[in-house]
Amino acid sequence: MSTPLPPFPKRQEPSDEPVLTELATPGTAPQLRADAARNRARLLEAAARLVEEHGVDKVTMEAVATAASVGKGTVFRRFGDRTGLLMALLDHTEQQFQTAFISGPPPMGPGASPVERLHAFGCRALRNASEQLDLYLAAEPDPSRRFSSAPYRVRFMHVCMLLRQTTPSTDIELVAQTLMSYLDPALIHHLTRQRSMSLERLESGWHDLVDRCTGAGSA
Repeated sequence: MSTPLPPFPKRQEPSDEPVLTELATPGTAPQLRADAARNRARLLEAAARLVEEHGVDKVTMEAVATAASVGKGTVFRRFGDRTGLLMALLDHTEQQFQTAFISGPPPMGPGASPVERLHAFGCRALRNASEQLDLYLAAEPDPSRRFSSAPYRVRFMHVCMLLRQTTPSTDIELVAQTLMSYLDPALIHHLTRQRSMSLERLESGWHDLVDRCTGAGSA
């Protein structure tokens, strides 16, 4: 179930930690009845089968409705649009990732230094995107929603928090956006599939970027 999102941050105190949130989809109510939850799970199972058997490109609202033996309107009411449906398919992955960087063990979770947490955060994000790259690309919101979607905002707030603990005198928001852009699925697609770069090379580049942005490399 979706939970209200915190305001998009302009300034954060160093102790602020982003709140765990599910991917928001337009048709998801705060409290789903048991039958509605079962129907939603049934639709997602049908969509997941389509992805596995035919690829993300074949996942349409009509195809999911047919596979789940329901009317097309049911799928639209539950997920809003195709982007909402595909984002819901990524919900489990995103929930695990958020739990890891908000409250999991170090080096990604509390207990490690902010720089160590940034290093681990980016490597995990790169791996997640690489493993489900086609789905991440297909679920990318349109430009008007791209930077206000639930998962982006939670990730961005987390990076801002870690940067503020490390380099409080810098322009936190712009540096955070620079780091976040490195983890963009479209860039990962270009670098790994069109430029044939390995995931290990991207992770090495992330470590270098974090050190440069935080000054850790010159310490």
